Amino acid sequence: MSYHDQPYSPGGFQVMPPAIKTIILVNVAVFFLQFFSPLAPFLQFFGALWPVASSGDYQFQIWQLVSYMFMHGGLAHILFNMFALWLFGTEIENYWGTKEFTTFYFVCGIGAALINLMTTVGSQYPTVGASGAIFGVLLAFGMMFPDRYIFLYFLFPIKAKYFVAGYAALELFSGINNSAMGSQSNIAHFAHLGGMAVGFVYIKIRQQGWSLTDWAEKLASKNEAVKGKGPKLHSKTEDRNVSETEIDEILDKISREGYESLTKEEKMKLLKAGDR
Repeated sequence: MSYHDQPYSPGGFQVMPPAIKTIILVNVAVFFLQFFSPLAPFLQFFGALWPVASSGDYQFQIWQLVSYMFMHGGLAHILFNMFALWLFGTEIENYWGTKEFTTFYFVCGIGAALINLMTTVGSQYPTVGASGAIFGVLLAFGMMFPDRYIFLYFLFPIKAKYFVAGYAALELFSGINNSAMGSQSNIAHFAHLGGMAVGFVYIKIRQQGWSLTDWAEKLASKNEAVKGKGPKLHSKTEDRNVSETEIDEILDKISREGYESLTKEEKMKLLKAGDR
């Protein structure tokens, strides 16, 4: 059976996995604070991503690289973002696991913020929204399931790899056009592209056997060992090609027992197979 077309069993697939559920709930809570509470000016001042060279009372702060992802400009903005997160992120979290998906989400969001800061020097307008991180998730979906069909406007079928490539081209054109025209757009096109670019680089590095999540866990284990609270943990991922038979066996195991039943080595093999 094919890696990209492997069906999930009802018991192994979560329609609303933990990370996506938490991200959506936090975004909705912040949205209500933004628009229906007296905290709105405070959130705008401290939470939005302000350009580095912004003047006056509004200034860039390091925590804004994360806080801006939980703020939105209006009802349509948050509805579109949260729907896209659920639509494209659900299968990614089910395949990768909650820890790896959460790491990826924030890596893309922070990367998008950094690129946005480089392209908005001199601007006086802040950036808000989870779009940068979600565009990273969209990119991951296109890489993991390139031949999966997406129905554009719920009518026109298009393969995920073409949908993602077309969306990236549209964002690049819009960003360059706005820069050339000197116009101020309320859409952070380069932040979207930044999320996709950072996501692509992270996935490629991850497929070579390195993971920020694993690195953090190893670092924590070493710290525990130094303090005498536990043994050091060592893991070694085999640097060899994964055969189609191995992938089929892993996918059969997912169908029987769910993704969380996989060992760390099996999860690594599955992730590497996504590069085919």
